[in-house]
Amino acid sequence: MALRRCAGIHRRLRLGFSDSIDFSSASGRIFTAGSRSPCAARRWPWGIGARGLFVDAADQVSLSALSGSEEGIMVLELNRADAKNAIGVDMLSKFQSALDRLQDDDAARVVILRSVVPGVFCAGADLKERKKMSVFEAQKFVTSLRSTFSSLEVLSLPTIAAVEGVALGGGLELALSCDLRAEATFGLPETGFAIIPGAGGTQRLPRLIGRSRAKELIFTGRRIGADEAKSYGLVEYLTAAGDAYRKALELAKIISNQGPLAIKMAKVAIDRGSEVDAASGMEIEEACYGQVLKSKDRLEGLAAFAEKRSPVYRGD
Repeated sequence: MALRRCAGIHRRLRLGFSDSIDFSSASGRIFTAGSRSPCAARRWPWGIGARGLFVDAADQVSLSALSGSEEGIMVLELNRADAKNAIGVDMLSKFQSALDRLQDDDAARVVILRSVVPGVFCAGADLKERKKMSVFEAQKFVTSLRSTFSSLEVLSLPTIAAVEGVALGGGLELALSCDLRAEATFGLPETGFAIIPGAGGTQRLPRLIGRSRAKELIFTGRRIGADEAKSYGLVEYLTAAGDAYRKALELAKIISNQGPLAIKMAKVAIDRGSEVDAASGMEIEEACYGQVLKSKDRLEGLAAFAEKRSPVYRGD
């Protein structure tokens, strides 16, 4: 998904590879863009079949589609045990490729991001790799890291971070790019390395927990546990140890049963509306509502209610 920003409410948000809402008017309209997301140029050759398990060559990142009662739920897994899921250049490229595939998958309804490495979600950027970079290379990598996390943030699908174990530095910035978070031990230790969070942490964290608390965490670099993270509003759910994925799956199943287009439009309305004044936010909401008003799913929801049955939504 590509996001183009300009002054006030004049903006376009790409919803897929061909359709966008033009927010330059209150009502909004759909137009054909004719080109794919810029991310598509960075595609990675994934493995087997259209709906099977997609794994990169080094098994650092995998993307799988659940089936049966969990159909529509995609699980994006991190698996770089030797580096505690620290993100290097290669892993970042494969993560972006997974996001490209998710955006291109019409059957996907919701995404769970998790680690399969015990005790750690993500230790942040790979500092051993960073040490070997020139200033130019380091700057280029951080720019790519920020861009990839922004791609995750504006993904049209709801995203849930099942954070079991520590999420430090870029790991916390990764979790902050998701819509919902469960569990976790968080920290932004960058100032202890004489740098600052560079993948969106200085922007997303204060918007989520307030400037003073964000400054305290960034200035001190201290870690906070799940209870404190919950009290700050960093995580939505606390779970028993090792149970974050189960909770994320429970939430994903609920979300996947809702109207897919309605979920996408609600995410657009909330995210974009929170960046502008209330009056402009109302215009964004009106534009988004205009899209669901014309959908077949809306008619299906009304019919299912009248017939006292479960709706069968198709995302159109």
